Amino acid sequence: MLEPARRSPRRADARPKGIDLADEARFLKSWFDKPLVTGAVSPSGKGLARMMARYVDPDEPGLVLEIGPGTGPVTEALLERGVAPERLVLVEFNPEFVTLLRKRFPGVTVVQGDAYAARQTLAGVLEQPLTATVCSLPLLTKPIRQRVALLEDCFHMSRPGAPFIQFTYGVVPPIPREAIGETTAAGSPRVWLNLPPARVWIYRRPA
Repeated sequence: MLEPARRSPRRADARPKGIDLADEARFLKSWFDKPLVTGAVSPSGKGLARMMARYVDPDEPGLVLEIGPGTGPVTEALLERGVAPERLVLVEFNPEFVTLLRKRFPGVTVVQGDAYAARQTLAGVLEQPLTATVCSLPLLTKPIRQRVALLEDCFHMSRPGAPFIQFTYGVVPPIPREAIGETTAAGSPRVWLNLPPARVWIYRRPA
């Protein structure tokens, strides 16, 4: 079992403007419009968001990439964990969510684009290696080769040993162990209070 990184004090200047109940309606509409892109009918719960954020060390130098942030529950958890806004880079496909994220999280870099082409989407944006990638994309809707390609892209942009953090509602890793070679995969405790219950998987490539 992975040991979570130590927690830094919450930054008073990093508080988001607040996630309201209208997010549920936004997410549901997005799911009805493009179910394979949105992947879920509601935003991640606070418990799941905090579980994802706990595997990011806020004191580790470098940028933190979040892909598929939606309306921002994991972004909020990362800021509460102590990650400085200027270190956060978000990639979101939905233009409505992009506008919402930019308003809700001033100081955070929000890029509209396709995370499955992460290196192209982020060309010219990243000025230093990633210290972690936090992913909320619905990976199980994509072929395994595309999931692995996303993982490879993120590792290519990261410092050695940086985690790729992904949640799933399934009972098996979202990127199968047999498809990732020497990359390690470890699961968190299941977050039973999330609807539906979910687990976080942490992938690392040995330095």
